[in-house]
Amino acid sequence: MMKITELPQIFIDALPVLKQLEISGYEAYFVGGSVRDLMLHRHIHDIDIATSAYPEEVKETFDKTIDTGIKHGTVTVLYNGQSYEITTFRTESEYQDFRRPDHVTFVQSLEEDLKRRDFTINALAMNTKGEIIDLFNGLTDLDNKLVKAVGNPEKRFHEDALRMMRAVRFVSQLKFSLEQHTEAAILQHHKLLSKISIERVREEFVKLGLGPNSREAFQMFMDTKLSEEVPYMEGKQHLLEVYPKLQFSPSEETSLWSIIIILLKLQNDQISKFMRAWKNSNAMSDEVEKIVNFFDLLSETSPSDYQLFEVGKTTLLNTIDVAHILGQPIDSKVLVDRYMALPIKHNDELAIDGNFLIKLGITPGPHLGKILEDIKKQVIAGLLENDIDEIKSYIKKVM
Repeated sequence: MMKITELPQIFIDALPVLKQLEISGYEAYFVGGSVRDLMLHRHIHDIDIATSAYPEEVKETFDKTIDTGIKHGTVTVLYNGQSYEITTFRTESEYQDFRRPDHVTFVQSLEEDLKRRDFTINALAMNTKGEIIDLFNGLTDLDNKLVKAVGNPEKRFHEDALRMMRAVRFVSQLKFSLEQHTEAAILQHHKLLSKISIERVREEFVKLGLGPNSREAFQMFMDTKLSEEVPYMEGKQHLLEVYPKLQFSPSEETSLWSIIIILLKLQNDQISKFMRAWKNSNAMSDEVEKIVNFFDLLSETSPSDYQLFEVGKTTLLNTIDVAHILGQPIDSKVLVDRYMALPIKHNDELAIDGNFLIKLGITPGPHLGKILEDIKKQVIAGLLENDIDEIKSYIKKVM
């Protein structure tokens, strides 16, 4: 049995929780992704604990607990300023909606608990001595860089169809390959993904898109026909096949969505519909629309100083990133230098505002707005100094 002698601090901090369960007469283990990431020397975000103790017994063992998912056996324990999710060993019944089990049954066996997990690399456990319990050859699959379903892949994907997206996401994040039977099962059952809420699919898709192995994983996303089950991508593989050939993988979510929209050749009025279909926030949708429109502008011409002002620094840098990934030849240094040289970069940097114009006797309304816009354009173009007296003189001339 493999034994880890030096544990990261996140495990050391949690050890007293496991030991307290053991003192109370129960089994307790670190399980899942944290053990996998420990073996891969990856950063560990949080840890999960599995135990033979029933939820009520967990609550009796610790002073401070929260019933976070007690129906499914999960209790959050507050210990030493940290929170730990502790879940009772369980097996699951049939899954009516391909996502959630009808009911769970608590068991006393770690093996029964690990057997229901998605992939062998996530079916690892570690006890308080640092010994790794590997009942499904997960360590071998880690060494071979394989994402492989625990047991029968078809059964696993019928239990939870989101696991098919998770499989491809792990290919991207971990730079792994899909085990052939697991891949074949996804291809055979890809239609099940349509049963899953788009919010859940989106979460996995973004992780897939931003992973270091994003381009290879995207090819797998298409090869297994998962791409046929998500908004706006059905029948569009011929447009999306550029993605695996991109020069770089996107590192920002705005870049990911912008690139997909550009490859799909969506018209301007379709962008917000696409973003809504994927359940993106309004802020994300607005930024992506600005990036795509500015990318189109850069593809055709050199932007004016006013257009650089209007687009702003964030969108400018995001668009440069998208152009870089797509291999679009633009002189990013010149664009950034031109932006940085603008006399003003925000509306509130203009020396005057609407109230100033009203005090000069200009009636509020569309005419005032036009004067303000004209002054802003003159300042940005360098034809008018951003100075109150200079602007006042200019207004007297044009009125």
